[in-house]
Amino acid sequence: MAILDIIKYEGDNSTFVWKHPREDFSTSSQLIVHETQEAVFFLNGQPLDLFGSGRYTLETQNIPLLRKVANIPTGGETPFHCEVYFINKTEQMAIRWGTDSRVQYVEPTYGFPLSIGANGEMSLRADDSKKLLVKLVGTERDLSQARLTSYFRAFLMTKIKTYMAQVLKADAINIFEIDERLLDFSDALRQKLIPDFADYGIALERFFVTTISKPDGEPQYEKFKELHFRRYADIAEAKLRQQVGVIDKQTEAQKMVIESEALATKRRQEGYTYQQERGFAVAEKVAENEAVGQFTNMGVGLGTMAGVGGAVGGVVGSAVTGAFAGAAQPAETAFCDNCGAKLPSGAAFCDSCGAPVASPARCAQCGYVFERPGKFCPKCGARREG
Repeated sequence: MAILDIIKYEGDNSTFVWKHPREDFSTSSQLIVHETQEAVFFLNGQPLDLFGSGRYTLETQNIPLLRKVANIPTGGETPFHCEVYFINKTEQMAIRWGTDSRVQYVEPTYGFPLSIGANGEMSLRADDSKKLLVKLVGTERDLSQARLTSYFRAFLMTKIKTYMAQVLKADAINIFEIDERLLDFSDALRQKLIPDFADYGIALERFFVTTISKPDGEPQYEKFKELHFRRYADIAEAKLRQQVGVIDKQTEAQKMVIESEALATKRRQEGYTYQQERGFAVAEKVAENEAVGQFTNMGVGLGTMAGVGGAVGGVVGSAVTGAFAGAAQPAETAFCDNCGAKLPSGAAFCDSCGAPVASPARCAQCGYVFERPGKFCPKCGARREG
């Protein structure tokens, strides 16, 4: 009979399940369970109590299920035969996985049959201790990370390949866009695998697809890739042409604005008023048309054009009237320097105040013929003399 005072975990952190080597314990033994661990007692192959982290004295009062199974005196040192398994519940990371053969599926975008492989990493954690012991450990003394992976190898190969084909089809993932969607692809596979691992008491904490093996070099795949890139090259070229056309139109519009502003600046420097500049613009539009018939076809009458000429100023009025009527420019209108009344054509005296009509006054600065009394020249702004 062996008496053991301390029962504690002595395995490493890469082990999921570890069985204590001693099996016969007295009721005075101490059980120590570390944080992120659980201890399960087995008696005659039957799992009994489950202990979380802490320190326990092995007495029948502390093991209710054991007391029901074995009739052990409470105050003696009578030994009892049982087994203790420690469950490491830390997350086991960087567990490699990979498909042993290529997955055959129909590419959802183009309908081509393709074959791809995949590999990556996952992290697992013992979740249901009793289920894990019953379904995977059995009579084994430990369950290491490597052994667990080997147990799940065939399981993973069948499940992952099936789920990969399902996810690629359901989410319509293009083979040429799959690298940029690896996170979504990985998460979708993890969601499908969670119930399968949980059935063995294992929690699938993380699952990553890190590499997709494409069938590069296969003639069918290379033709498929060429077709795909040609299609997107045509789309990119069409967008580029559209952008260039927009830029050309913008450039032409900017050029017209610059030329218009430059011409307006030149005219202002020559002394023309804003109203006269607008008149020049209308006259230029008139000059662009070769015949009056073009205006008639547009629904614009001669009277309308003549009205436009009168509205924008004397200069344009004369140009429009001369262009369409062929008549001579009208005589300049004169006003009395004394009272400002309009003078009849050829009058020598004002018919309102009787003042003699002087010869037309001109601006000493620019030579503009004044049409009415005032203090400043309406063309150049110089102060009038007299």
